[in-house]
Amino acid sequence: MSIDIQSQEKLKYRLEGLSCANCALKIEKAFSSEVTIGETSLNFATQTVYLPPAALEVAQRIIDRIEPGVILRPINQSSKSLEQEENSSDVKWKKIRMLGAGMLLAIGLILPVLNINLPLALEYTVFLTAYFLVGYEVLYTALRNITKGALFDENFLMALGTIGAIAIKQLPEAVGVMLFYTVGEYIQDLAVNRSRRSIQALMDIRPDYANLVHQLDVQKVAPEDVQVGQLILVRPGEKVPLDGEVVNGSSFVDTSALTGESVPRNMEKGDTILAGMVNSSGVLTVRVTRPFAESSIQKILDLVENASSRKAPTEKFITTFSRYYTPAVVFIALGIAIIPPLIGMGTFSEWVYRALTILVISCPCALVISVPLGYFGGIGGASRQGILVKGANYLEALTKVKTVVFDKTGTLTQGVFDVVKINPAKGFEAEFLMEITAAAEAHSSHPIAKSIRESYGSAIDQGDIEDYEEVSGKGIRARIKGYDVLVGKAVLLKDSGILIPDEEHGIKGTLVYVAISGKYAGQILISDRLKFGAKETIRALENSGVKTVMLTGDHQTVAESVAQDLGVGEFHADLLPQDKVAWVEKLMNGDSQGKVVFVGDGINDAPVLMRADVGIAMGGLGSDAAIEAADVVLMEDQPAKLLTAIEIAFFTKKIIWQNIFFALGIKLGFVFLGAIGIATMWEAVFADVGVALLAVLNATRVNRHTSLES
Repeated sequence: MSIDIQSQEKLKYRLEGLSCANCALKIEKAFSSEVTIGETSLNFATQTVYLPPAALEVAQRIIDRIEPGVILRPINQSSKSLEQEENSSDVKWKKIRMLGAGMLLAIGLILPVLNINLPLALEYTVFLTAYFLVGYEVLYTALRNITKGALFDENFLMALGTIGAIAIKQLPEAVGVMLFYTVGEYIQDLAVNRSRRSIQALMDIRPDYANLVHQLDVQKVAPEDVQVGQLILVRPGEKVPLDGEVVNGSSFVDTSALTGESVPRNMEKGDTILAGMVNSSGVLTVRVTRPFAESSIQKILDLVENASSRKAPTEKFITTFSRYYTPAVVFIALGIAIIPPLIGMGTFSEWVYRALTILVISCPCALVISVPLGYFGGIGGASRQGILVKGANYLEALTKVKTVVFDKTGTLTQGVFDVVKINPAKGFEAEFLMEITAAAEAHSSHPIAKSIRESYGSAIDQGDIEDYEEVSGKGIRARIKGYDVLVGKAVLLKDSGILIPDEEHGIKGTLVYVAISGKYAGQILISDRLKFGAKETIRALENSGVKTVMLTGDHQTVAESVAQDLGVGEFHADLLPQDKVAWVEKLMNGDSQGKVVFVGDGINDAPVLMRADVGIAMGGLGSDAAIEAADVVLMEDQPAKLLTAIEIAFFTKKIIWQNIFFALGIKLGFVFLGAIGIATMWEAVFADVGVALLAVLNATRVNRHTSLES
């Protein structure tokens, strides 16, 4: 019977005890090749994976084959924290074994220096006891993997290298390499867990409880247990647990966890408040509008945690490279062990030792660990700044941006409109023009429609509206008080054969044209203001060699005025939604070397956001459409956040390539030194474990960098 993988809902599970990045890659590959699981991505940074519940037994068998001791648990049943894993009895026993092995190694090395020569049997006993104390897990794992056909992993390489050293009577080096490898792995695990904790600290914005108002009582409950429509109490200093509307009280709230904005916001009755904000002063009573699973904070957490499922090209390259790198080094070592002595360039013992040294060097752990940790640190650090990046591929794409395309209204301008001038045509009164126009805009949610209704100021009688039709991208056609009315762009009136006067030059604003009963009735001038920081953002992009383009559905004269004020390099006006998509596609086809980014408000620009190489939604706080359509969401409505996102992307990429060149350079350098007999196994263990540890510590700089910025 075949299994429809696509129809199975995948749930999140944690892999308790997973500390080996190379093993994580093998598990992910095995999962994805298993028909009952299907393509999936394992997040090493958070120790999580999405799996079909029906395939859990298969998944656990795969784990047991590759990394015994790792337990697969549902995320809500995960029993161990990182601190508990670090302080478990297995870890304590490991510390004792490392200490015992270290003492025995010290005894074996110091006694000959003191001219105390142990009998050969006792010397072997001291060194081999130390060797097995720290090496039996490595030997067991290597043997188990060999029986299952899994060669060329770090356990096999370490076992082969150290057993070979014992065979050629290099006991101190065999014990030292195994001891330092074990200690290095332990310290490396601590460093990885430290990085994980810093990542989990970013997730600490998740609220722990809600104060549910129950009749005259207030009960502390889990946020998941609160229903839509119920009332919750948020006291000073508490996190807001769910999205809702303030029904009583006023207070300042800290939104920095969601938006990166340091200035508190004032919340009063009727305001929308979101989960993850922190109440600073007064007591607020909130009516819940969305369940916790659909709250803004939960969507943010899911986006950040699941971003690793979209791997960057660099990450994919390293994954592929590591599969071929280790076998290649093993065969090089084999050639070094055999060929030189056969052609009379020394003894077998000498060249075998050099080959064993190279084997110890060859494990690719430094690359496998540091690259995903670096990207996850960048994504997590960006979220701290109020920038949600849906995947490492988008973070890397931001380093290749050559063109940034902006929507105008709500992106570069505030989208807060005011009626500044009413120009009725001959035969029409301004008051009547506003009344008819406001009635026509009664059902529209567009900011311009809202500004017209507010300027009119009187109640609109819905009974006057007999017919209503929105003409996409052009305006509104309606029948009001018996009149056939057209309200919108000039093209709407022209399509109906209505003549309009020529546009005045130098107009700074948006013109809304009105026709009543087939006659031109006048126009209303609406003004919009530039967003704070928009001009500086455009200037910074242009100065860095990035082309800027503005696309708008507004009139040519209005678009030209805004473009000149901003300093935008290129603009196109009078565009429908499909026209914006066509322009972005044209720009993408014309610039094959770089990426084209589109920045919009995330509500009206969904098609073009999805079409661009990277779609960025600005002001996405609480906007479902923005979070769904965009690849990157700027939670705060600030154009300058785009520059921050690009800067974080470049810093993350710099750290990752530092690790790649550092790890490969050190390893290849030591392979060469080992081949010519300069590097011994003592240096080899640094080239393996030491380099991995340094690469992990370097990857954590991404988190520290974004922390300093915030």
